[in-house]
Amino acid sequence: CIESMNVLLLTYQSCFALPFLVVLTIVTAIITMTLCVLGFSRWGGYYPPHIWAKFWCWLMFVSVEVKGRENIDARSSYVFVANHQGAYDIFSIYGFLNHNFKWMMKKSLEKIPFAGQACKLSRHIMVDRSSASAIRETMDNAKKILKDGISLVVFPEGSRTPDGRIKKFKRGAFSLATEFGLPIVPITIDGSYDVMTKSSLRIMPGHIKITIHKPIHFEPVKGDKGVIERLMNDSFEIIKDSLPDNNK
Repeated sequence: CIESMNVLLLTYQSCFALPFLVVLTIVTAIITMTLCVLGFSRWGGYYPPHIWAKFWCWLMFVSVEVKGRENIDARSSYVFVANHQGAYDIFSIYGFLNHNFKWMMKKSLEKIPFAGQACKLSRHIMVDRSSASAIRETMDNAKKILKDGISLVVFPEGSRTPDGRIKKFKRGAFSLATEFGLPIVPITIDGSYDVMTKSSLRIMPGHIKITIHKPIHFEPVKGDKGVIERLMNDSFEIIKDSLPDNNK
């Protein structure tokens, strides 16, 4: 019976869901690029992908539960930091956080057909580490974007966990927060590892729980390594404490 269900699921995904979602991805990228070129990057860079991400969850039978939305204000800007269990972290955050934001991503991702150009035109933070001047330019661009309710989402582990367990955080997101004086909001994601692991292309039905914790406010002191370390450690512990034991 289980084997038959797996065959039915694979047939549904291969013959209907994935072909539809690939086409939807291309269409969403085109709509996003068009709206951004026309000057509507604030709206067009968020809402089409927001709806696109919901379809990636709905059609793959992935439900998303969000707790803690009352902890954030739609008119305020934050640096959201989340653990990175799997590829579905992106769909669940994009589709269900319900707060306008930009991703922090590697500049090399601009080369992805359609999606990369859409991200660039949407003014996501493309990190260029090729030189000190390029890093400074990245910071200056980010400072212009992250205001008036536009926030930043970062996975400070840097990449998806290979075993479901949370990994050590990197400093980048916390340095940005102190540079711009933006509160940090830890986000715990639980369940996406079971939906799609780093080592597999298989998407399994499942339930993802997102917990939005209270913002961490601080006195911004540029270059103060003590503040950065404290923010990084506090965020890590808050996120980790909300995970089940097998993912800590």
